[in-house]
Amino acid sequence: MEKVVARARAAFNSGRSRPLEFRIQQLKALERMLKEKEKEILAALHADLHKGGPNAYSHEILGLLAELALVMEKLPSWAAPQPVKKNLMTMRDEAYINFEPLGVVLIIGAWNYPFVLVMQPLIGAIAAGNAVVVKPSEVSENTAKLVADLLPQYLDRELYPVVTGGVPETTELLNQRFDHILYTGNTAVGKIVMAAAAKHLTPVTLELGGKSPCYIDKDCDLSVACRRITWGKYMNCGQTCIAPDYILCDPSIQSQVVENIKATLQEFYGEDVKSSPDYGRIVNKRHFKRVMGLLEGQKIAHGGENDEASCFIAPTILTDVSPDSKVMEEEIFGPVLPIVTMKSVEEAIEFINRREKPLALYVFSNNKKVGLGSGASV
Repeated sequence: MEKVVARARAAFNSGRSRPLEFRIQQLKALERMLKEKEKEILAALHADLHKGGPNAYSHEILGLLAELALVMEKLPSWAAPQPVKKNLMTMRDEAYINFEPLGVVLIIGAWNYPFVLVMQPLIGAIAAGNAVVVKPSEVSENTAKLVADLLPQYLDRELYPVVTGGVPETTELLNQRFDHILYTGNTAVGKIVMAAAAKHLTPVTLELGGKSPCYIDKDCDLSVACRRITWGKYMNCGQTCIAPDYILCDPSIQSQVVENIKATLQEFYGEDVKSSPDYGRIVNKRHFKRVMGLLEGQKIAHGGENDEASCFIAPTILTDVSPDSKVMEEEIFGPVLPIVTMKSVEEAIEFINRREKPLALYVFSNNKKVGLGSGASV
């Protein structure tokens, strides 16, 4: 690892990543890779997570093409020196902000969106003129192997090396000094990344998970709310960091919420969810067992069917869930949707604010005071 990082730093110190022409050339090469290797990328995503073609393309390729187009168009103006207002102390000076690349950047990807969550930060790091060490998640092994195979074919091998492997390799990487670290994943590993970065005072960008609540007010269109929640919760088999984690609603509408979600699930995935090309799988057996463990002792209103051999867990709804149950302690990161009943919006706000801050809060109400004046700290 030390040699990999040293080569990347030597390549950065040579200055060849700095010219805008070089940066744009590398970004164009990435764009070409996405177009030429689309089938291979989609095949790897299907092998890892059973992602269907349209979903995989829209989630992991389409946005990257748009981002590349935007960055290549805007990069000259973004990188240009920016004049600043002068004061008495600087009135005789030429004052401006000049943007400099940081140096060698480490990107540690995630397994749930294993391609886009590596490529998206890579685009920004290349555009800023940095060298980048890319570490895809070993959990999505097919996509990790593909990234390791493809990037050297299209990008400068010394400036943008790929490191594969598991915990030992990542640990060794984190012992090296970087100029910025970007990590997407869970909070436990986020703490490890931040502690390692602190030894070198390296700035970090962490995109971590959380239990994102949905509050459904009695005064809302339940069919619309439940349709949106169903899409956000069950796409990618619930393995999305900003997926709705649980529902808070009044006891009087709980059964209606269940029926609306069930109807939407049938529309989205058909009678036999397991055979649907649009429904994903849990990434591996370890996570399959973790998610299944969350169902113990719960009242299953819908779903619950599973198959460990294929890591299949059907879209599942839990009702009358206790706030103190295991399923409410940690981020679910799977196709399990608990419903916790609350008698008022004030009670729901208090419930949310007592817990760790999530990434998102989803509010469904026709009353603007509920949505905008809720007082929830998230």
